[in-house]
Amino acid sequence: MSEVRTAAAQRALTAATLSLVVALACIAAFLPPMAEQTIASVPRTVLIGLALGSALLLHWVFLGIGARRLGRSVGGWVGLSALLLPIGSVTALVLLGFFSDESPAAAPMPGR
Repeated sequence: MSEVRTAAAQRALTAATLSLVVALACIAAFLPPMAEQTIASVPRTVLIGLALGSALLLHWVFLGIGARRLGRSVGGWVGLSALLLPIGSVTALVLLGFFSDESPAAAPMPGR
């Protein structure tokens, strides 16, 4: 795999990580220490809900882009992330980051 392609995959995985952090912060707003303040205001609840939905969607999109650039199965990695959120998302990011550091000879050929 070329250095440019690996760098592009790393950028996508970094964006996926950032969007996951934003999504987890939005989820935390609905947990007991902050839930009372969050649901006290309808506009705040709607805004945090929209931010959560957008962040999760962006996380899955960037995770799929990173997987594709690494020559991995997009559906498998995004499915793992969606079904086992947030642990599956973190696992997918760690494993894809590990695979991006592998030598080019060890990576599977795209289309096989």
